[in-house]
Amino acid sequence: MNRALYAAASGMAAQQLNLEIIADNLANADVAGFKGATASFTDLAAPGAVGLGTTVLGTHPVFVQGKLVKSGGPFDLAIDGPGFFAVADARGRRAFTRDGEFSRAPDGTLRNAQGWRLAGVLVPADALSAAVAENGAVTAATPHGTRRCGRIEIAEFASPERLDSIGGTLFMQTHDSGRARMVAPGGRHGPRVAFGMLERSNVSIVEAMMEILAAQRAYEANAKGVQAADEMLRIADNLSRG
Repeated sequence: MNRALYAAASGMAAQQLNLEIIADNLANADVAGFKGATASFTDLAAPGAVGLGTTVLGTHPVFVQGKLVKSGGPFDLAIDGPGFFAVADARGRRAFTRDGEFSRAPDGTLRNAQGWRLAGVLVPADALSAAVAENGAVTAATPHGTRRCGRIEIAEFASPERLDSIGGTLFMQTHDSGRARMVAPGGRHGPRVAFGMLERSNVSIVEAMMEILAAQRAYEANAKGVQAADEMLRIADNLSRG
């Protein structure tokens, strides 16, 4: 009976975590470049015994590409295909993102909303407009003609699902993800840069709501299991006293 109580309680904990992950996915469904996460679970079992409950193997992002949509930002970018934009903060830390919502800073760099700088691009102060080709080449129209401003490279990983999320749409490489391999976009079979577009979140609100309903029902079923095990323990205790 104690085993039944633990099995049901561990199932409740697992579904609680599942609900938290789905809720976070829904909260970021409108964030450009956001990637929904999912959790993996497995059974706990002793050798030669039935299942003892449920445990969490871990969580990982799902890098299915979201829909590309036109945007109004003059420096908005999207990646059509696999890979990430490489960005750096003021301390030189490097991170990777699918969110291409950039704006020009006073020093000419392109930065996201968190202040992370896009690697390899510097737009001059007298630029009237900018353009980015599919191969990542950045040019700016100035009063003195067209000027090249750098080239965007795309970071690819052997195991992107092993990247470490540091909040929002930013990820850092880990030992399990492998080192970033920088590739030039625009090749025949590789990723390309889409200028004037953003990648929507890959979270489906309809699917997420269905997942919430399923997780709630599983949580309720496990809660009833806890109640049943508790009642059996109470009856057994009364019988032992009688």
